[in-house]
Amino acid sequence: MTYVITQACVDIKDGACVEVCPVDCIYEGNRMLYIHPDECVDCGACEPVCPTEAIYYEDDVPADQTSYTAINAKFFDTLGSPGGAARLGVVDADAPEVAALPPQA
Repeated sequence: MTYVITQACVDIKDGACVEVCPVDCIYEGNRMLYIHPDECVDCGACEPVCPTEAIYYEDDVPADQTSYTAINAKFFDTLGSPGGAARLGVVDADAPEVAALPPQA
């Protein structure tokens, strides 16, 4: 199991979750942040600090946002498991479903 970032993060990318993540598994795409499902240690530190309440434990993702479990994983299909987000910086990409979304207010 892992934590999942959902649509409320799109075009917001507050970054508070990145600051508290002890294993550096929250990567930044062009339009949202993504949690690497294989690098996340399920500590839960990210969830309470998210100002948009976009982060959920995988089993608790709201029904209308469940696609974001696969969207988070898909972001890493070509990226692989770099072993830490800080050294990569912003990844010039997004999952296709996120890239296709209209701008969020």
